[in-house]
Parts: sequence; C-alpha cells; structure tokens
Amino acid sequence: MSAPTLRPPPPAVPSRPAPAPLRPSGLTWTVLRLHRAALIVWVAALLVAGAVLAWMYVIAPDAGVAGGPCATPPVDGLPDCATVDAMTTDDIYNAGLDLVATALTYLMLPVAAWAGAALIGRELESGTAQLAWTQSVSPVRWLAAKLAVPAVLLTAGTTAAVLLHVWVRRDGNGNLLGAWYDSDIYLSIGPTAVAYALAGLALGALAGLVLRKALPAAGAAFAVTLALSYLMQALRPSLWPTTTTTGRTALDLPPDVLVLEHGVVTSDGRRIGNDLACVGSGTQAQIRACMKNSRLGDFWATVHPESHFWPLQLVESGVLLAVAGAATAAAFALLRRRTA
Repeated sequence: MSAPTLRPPPPAVPSRPAPAPLRPSGLTWTVLRLHRAALIVWVAALLVAGAVLAWMYVIAPDAGVAGGPCATPPVDGLPDCATVDAMTTDDIYNAGLDLVATALTYLMLPVAAWAGAALIGRELESGTAQLAWTQSVSPVRWLAAKLAVPAVLLTAGTTAAVLLHVWVRRDGNGNLLGAWYDSDIYLSIGPTAVAYALAGLALGALAGLVLRKALPAAGAAFAVTLALSYLMQALRPSLWPTTTTTGRTALDLPPDVLVLEHGVVTSDGRRIGNDLACVGSGTQAQIRACMKNSRLGDFWATVHPESHFWPLQLVESGVLLAVAGAATAAAFALLRRRTA
C-alpha cells in the first residue's frame, strides 16, 4: 500500500486593504482645511437663508391677506380692517425677502474682501505661499486651486439660494414682492448674483497678488468691486435696446414696466422729455382740448418691459464673467512674472 502524496498548501491570498474613505485630497483638501472658518460661515449663511425663505413661503398666504384690501364691516369676502391692521405678517414677509435679496445682491463685496485678504494676501504676506512653492506645488497649481475651490462652492451655493428665492417669490403675493427692476430684487433672482460673486472672487485674488498684504488687499478689492457694482447699475438700462411706446398707452403703463424717459410730442413731431403737460386736465375731451391749445400731438415713453428681464440678465452676466476672466488671466500672468 503506497503512502499518500503530500500536496503543498495553496498560496495565501493577499488580503485587500479596506478602501479609503472618499474625501478631498491634495490641494483641494489643503484649501478647505486652511479656510475652514470661511467654509463654515458660508454654509451657515446658506442654511439661514434657506430657513428664512422656507418661513416666507409658509407665511405668504397670511401676508397676502394682511397686505390686501379690507372693509369695515367685512363684506364680499373682504376681511375686517381692524383685524388686518393688527396683523404684521406682511411686514415680516417683506423684511424676510428683503434680507435675502440684499444679502445676495451685495455678496460680491465680502467675497472680494475675503479673497484679497485671507485667500491670497495673508499667505503671500506670511510666506506660506512661498513655502508651498518650494515643495511639490507649483505657483500656477497653487493659484488654480485657490480660485477653483471657492469658485465651485460660491457657484453652487449662490445658485441654490437664487433658485429658492425665485421659488418663494413665485408663490407669494405680487403686491408684496416689489418690481423686477428694483436693484436688490433684480440681482437676487437671476444669474447675475452668481456672476457678481465670481467677479468679486477674481478681483479680490488679483488685489491680493498685486498688494501682497492682507488688509490693503481687502480694502482695495472691496473698493474696486463696489465701483464695478455702481458702474453696472448705471449701465444696466443700456445693455439691451429699449422699447418706445406712444399714445395713451404711454400714460397707462403697467407697474411691471421700467420707465426710463417720458414726455410729449409736439405738433411738428418734436419730442419733449420729462413733460406730461395736459395729463391732469380732467376728461378725455379736456385733455384733447389742452393738447390742441398747447400744440401737442401725442405722449411717448421709453421703457423696458418685463420681457427684457432675461436679455438684461444674460448680457450683464456676460460682462461680469468677462471681468472675472480678465482678472483671473491678469492674476496668473502676474504670478508667472514674479515666480519666473
């Protein structure tokens, strides 16, 4: 009887290491860790804005009643004026929407100051950036990460806040929301809010690279971005062709129309601006008689109707993104020259 054949044991299968948890790494993780205070403030601001807008959505029906017509005693379904006068829901509703709109409108200013001071200026002033460049990080990669990470967070957060703001306003009372062309409202319900934030980020980074000190860079970035805001506000009506209307419709324009100029047309065809003679003359016959005696032929008005909202938004956003692109290109060019 033969002895059993001894077989070698099977080779041990190497155990696979547990997968590492998914988290940012490299420069992205460094930027998030270094500026975690700003990240926490940004997330907290978004949560507060979301909570305020959700509350405004809940109280919108009561705000509509408080801001609507009433009668004493109540008739035809109208509430009692004594009850309506005691309600402050419409004031709270207006204050909540105004708070969010103002925050979105002027978001670019703190973003620019932070980018100039903490994001770029402080690291150049303290030498942290130069130390990173001596390691495995090139200056170009360093600046790209410094701009890309906050740009993504700003774009995502601002877009979410704008969409939520638009959703709340759409379901609210039109009498309480204000006109679309009011500066705070206009900048908080469209893509210009995101474009302004990105322009502020780029201008702040450029100011930080130019001045290389935190406080001067913050002040310069704030001032330049504020000047850009005022300039764009002044140029906004001319960013898209206006519409000119004549006749009685020039006097009875709806409230959602932005009136830029108005006046009268003389019998020989000349337009006189900022003159609405004969408007308060009484009946239609009296108005016609007044116009005939004053040698006036018609009324006219130059306006932006509500249909111009999106063209104006897109053109202004394009201009702001061009400013952001130019500031970013200038920042990279300056960095390459200094670190050549």
